[in-house]
Amino acid sequence: MVGRTGALINSGRGPRRVLAVASGGGHWVQLLRLRPAFEGYEVTYVTVDRAYAADVPGARFRAIVDATRWNKLRLLRMALQITWILLRERPDVVISTGAAPGYFALRLGKWLGARTIWLDSIANVERLSLSGQRIGPHVDLWLTQWPHLARPDGPQFAGSVL
Repeated sequence: MVGRTGALINSGRGPRRVLAVASGGGHWVQLLRLRPAFEGYEVTYVTVDRAYAADVPGARFRAIVDATRWNKLRLLRMALQITWILLRERPDVVISTGAAPGYFALRLGKWLGARTIWLDSIANVERLSLSGQRIGPHVDLWLTQWPHLARPDGPQFAGSVL
């Protein structure tokens, strides 16, 4: 999967700017497993816990408020923070492993002209995540880590990052 992701990121022109976005816990861990695909690129990591900056020493890092669909005001604040980050960073590619922060970053990043990649959570063994179902049709590359969840209209299976 790293090769497929790397191919989408690489366009043959100078260093590309990548915005790698995930909520906490397993989503963050999965995003970190994609780091080999980001080698040679200018990467900014975005997540919901400042302590995670220790996981990406030397990399650009931004912390945002954590929110779920049950707290609309915090979701609005998250969306505004992500908008500000996108406008400042101007990424060529936005990639996410989920959940709410990734949804907003991909939707807003797409509107700003970035290529977008969603990698659905490996924890979703029996069905796609709610965020994945909602964002999938709007991204350039929609991936699942489970072959039985792949469909012709997306997501695609290209391997896993176990």
